[in-house]
Amino acid sequence: MKIGRRQVVAVAAATLVGGFVPQVMAQEKVIKFGMAQDFTKVYTFVTAEYSQGQRDYLTLINERGGLSGWKIVADVVDHGNETQRGIEAYERFKREGVLLVDPLSTPVSRALVPRALQDKVNLVTMFSGRSDAADGSVFPYIIPMSASYWSQAAILIEYIARAEKDLKGKKIAIVHIDTPFGREPLPLLQELAKRRGFELLAYPYAPPGNEQSAVWTQVRRAQPDWTLIWGGGVGQTVSVKEAIRNGIPTNRIASVVWLSESDMRVVGPEQATGVLKFEGAAGGREPKIIQDILREVVAKNKGAGPADLVGTSYYNIGVLAAALMVEGARRGLEISKGAALTTETLNEGLLSIKDFNAEGLAPPITLSKADHQGGGMGRVAQWDGKRWVAKSDWIAADQDLVWQLIKASSAEFKKTGN
Repeated sequence: MKIGRRQVVAVAAATLVGGFVPQVMAQEKVIKFGMAQDFTKVYTFVTAEYSQGQRDYLTLINERGGLSGWKIVADVVDHGNETQRGIEAYERFKREGVLLVDPLSTPVSRALVPRALQDKVNLVTMFSGRSDAADGSVFPYIIPMSASYWSQAAILIEYIARAEKDLKGKKIAIVHIDTPFGREPLPLLQELAKRRGFELLAYPYAPPGNEQSAVWTQVRRAQPDWTLIWGGGVGQTVSVKEAIRNGIPTNRIASVVWLSESDMRVVGPEQATGVLKFEGAAGGREPKIIQDILREVVAKNKGAGPADLVGTSYYNIGVLAAALMVEGARRGLEISKGAALTTETLNEGLLSIKDFNAEGLAPPITLSKADHQGGGMGRVAQWDGKRWVAKSDWIAADQDLVWQLIKASSAEFKKTGN
């Protein structure tokens, strides 16, 4: 039986009332991860699918015996994208010995940064949070493990530049949610506009993004050559619908990573044909790691959610996030010689990950004490009416400029705390 998006969100929210912690025996050796995420306000089904991927991967590892006998337990709670609820969850996690926290929310992760740095708790910000957290010299315990929003924007512009041959005189619009997340790519795009000679037009909309008609009227009048959309959850589907309604060619619309099969079903799969997006993890069920989950978890009725969602873009990003966490824990246990992990040894393990691609799910990711984004690689994929199809190789673009911004912003944080 197929399950609708609203049903997925409802199931996730119901599951997470009071938190979800798998039952473990008291004598078992346990590694605790804290997943306080937004299941009910802005990111809803995005989080539901991402969390399902995370939990299914952790089940896969635990079903195989864990890490040298250590089981990984994920404490999953809903913070509703509210910073105070996120802080409360973080403080409880800390008291209960959680070694790593994944808030999957730029507002919440930004609020947690000072606490995580002071407490030396690993804060994972996969495809979210501060772009300058890539600078490990300033943010030793903030670990994006993925291409920053600046790197994503650079890759999208590189793809557009290759398609156009020359960007001089071209107009590129960005329609974005008016939050720190939505505004994050603007400094990089402004610098790229100077470097590549295009005109940047920015159009913010109020969160969560249900109403964007006035913004898209302005975009239609401006007649940009390309339009970037930068939101998450409902804002993304509204953006694509409004773009189509205003006559923006779908093959000239390019999105941040947060666009998936579920979004396309809301828009209308055929109508959305041609839309492009940044892709940080391969979609679909072809990757080996997804096949393993289907065979060893889902087929045994141990999956965390609807089987239909296994292999969606958000699900696979969740799998990648969990795979990187587990790889960091595996390496941390090697460093600790099998003794219980601490936040410090897990940090060492995470920052020793080298050329890790989760068995073909992602580009090679190398984390270090200097670089917490792992190289800033990704690719562009296009919706063909049924699925996302890769349109480029895994690449990184304009990393010299990206790192200029990273260093300038991290230096300001070091100076002011903002």
